[in-house]
Amino acid sequence: MQQDIYIQQSDHIYDALVVGSGVSGGWAAKELCERGLKTLMIERGRIVEHRKDYPTEGKGVWQYPNRMKVDNLLVEEQYKVQQQCYAFHDGTKHFFGNDKDLPYSTKKGTNFSWIRANQLGGKSLLWHRQSYRFSDYDFNANKLDGHGNDWPIRYDDIAPWYSHVEKHAGISGNYDGLPQLPDSEFLPPFDFSSPEIMLKNKFAKLFPERPMIMGRTAHLTKPTELHYSQGRVQCQARNECQKGCSFGAYFSTQSSTLPAAAKTGNLHIAPNSVVHSLIYDEKTNRVKGVRVIDNDDLSTREYYAKVVFLCASTLGTTQIMLNSTSKKFPNGIANSSGTLGHYLMDHNYNAGAFGRVEGFEDETVSGRRPTNIYIPNFQFEPKRYKDHYVRGYALAGGAGRGGWKGAANSKGIGVGFKQRLTQAGDWYFNLMAQGEMLPRFENHVALHSTKKDKWGIPQLHIDCTWSENEIAMMADAEETARDMLLKAGLKDVQSYNSIDGAPPGLAIHEVGTARMGRDPKNSVLNGFNQTHDIANLFVTDGASFCSSAVVNPSLTFMALTARAVDYAVKEMNAKRI
Repeated sequence: MQQDIYIQQSDHIYDALVVGSGVSGGWAAKELCERGLKTLMIERGRIVEHRKDYPTEGKGVWQYPNRMKVDNLLVEEQYKVQQQCYAFHDGTKHFFGNDKDLPYSTKKGTNFSWIRANQLGGKSLLWHRQSYRFSDYDFNANKLDGHGNDWPIRYDDIAPWYSHVEKHAGISGNYDGLPQLPDSEFLPPFDFSSPEIMLKNKFAKLFPERPMIMGRTAHLTKPTELHYSQGRVQCQARNECQKGCSFGAYFSTQSSTLPAAAKTGNLHIAPNSVVHSLIYDEKTNRVKGVRVIDNDDLSTREYYAKVVFLCASTLGTTQIMLNSTSKKFPNGIANSSGTLGHYLMDHNYNAGAFGRVEGFEDETVSGRRPTNIYIPNFQFEPKRYKDHYVRGYALAGGAGRGGWKGAANSKGIGVGFKQRLTQAGDWYFNLMAQGEMLPRFENHVALHSTKKDKWGIPQLHIDCTWSENEIAMMADAEETARDMLLKAGLKDVQSYNSIDGAPPGLAIHEVGTARMGRDPKNSVLNGFNQTHDIANLFVTDGASFCSSAVVNPSLTFMALTARAVDYAVKEMNAKRI
């Protein structure tokens, strides 16, 4: 990317400011730039150039001093929270936030694991790439069962935008025709293994209402000409995605949306720019720009624009809004409803089961498939709910064979033991729940009354707990997963439920806190992600969600962002913004 794209000081009034550069920010910049708007992307972290800044890509486990394990002292000092993430290890730690510099607090007796990736590209470099559409059942759920406010949009409103972003990003999957999980614009799916095919067929007979499909993922299995034009090629099934992918085979800001935005000549980027607050003009009731603190030397500067898109992550965006106060908005900008910061949600991954699959000793797998099997939510409407809790969960998992790693701590000595380590072990299959979390007012974030970070910004204080509904859901998920595996004939079946010791946050699917709604009295945003109170301020990341649904949220971030940009540009052209 040309170096003159990066700026520091600027008195220019841009057409648009985009705060954040992850999944949502990348899409906002691409769509704005392609519509001719001079756009400034503001990123609080460092520059990460595609290909150039993936220092551990292709590096073997044996090339790390501690075989991918991060030094305990470093973890304790800098990564105490971040090391809980599934993707954290010595080959990826440079893409994670430094907990020492990014403090936050939680209410006494509660906990929340806030995973952060503050660099150009954000968590798009680290996400697990599972990509599913919300269905009308998801958009209708709050209204039908009374938990949360009614979404101001329905599936038909966003379906064309799902198609729009899917064609560009590249989503692999199968056309399954399921009402609770609408099909996407698909590239070919990854293949099932032989044990998975066997279990898929068994489940179809035993549990016909629980179809097992291949996980839908943002990987190029068969790139289109559009993908080749982005400089992206086919996935190599290395499953080392979080180190960065020079092939551009999985969707990230670096591989896809940022090059598209830069190609227009309309993009500039202000890296190392920590947004302190928004600049609000009470006379015009418009946001004029943002106040920024330099990430390194703590100097201050301001950037100005005609429209602002907040895409700084659910909690990052909300922190900025809460810290943007004025006479009109003493409790946070665009917060006349009093709901800003409330209704925080995450997904619940805390139960499942696994067991041994007999047979298939003459088979193994080739490559490292970057996705797994998926059983969509089969409790997707009120008439399917269980009696003791509402909403539902999906089940994800897959089959694999044990190998020398699994036997490394087993007992043995001599030639026979060494020979055994060269042989593949038994096949195993697991199911893990992904449950919905209900929107509740009491789950919220606020600015701490006294504690600040190194930039002088008030720290976030988080109060978020699982409700009895989530606890009952995971108990049922454990029982259901165990029952399915036993009835399918697996041996040595074991189940687990870890919800008591696993706080919210680790799904890294936090949403809510600046929710959409039809009524300005109980929501922050309208159905186009525009704040009810201020016409030129938009929020298109996870903060805008009214419910978590069951599926992974990133694909919906993309679609909502593209839709909001389209609306904003039309409003600007009509002089309403």
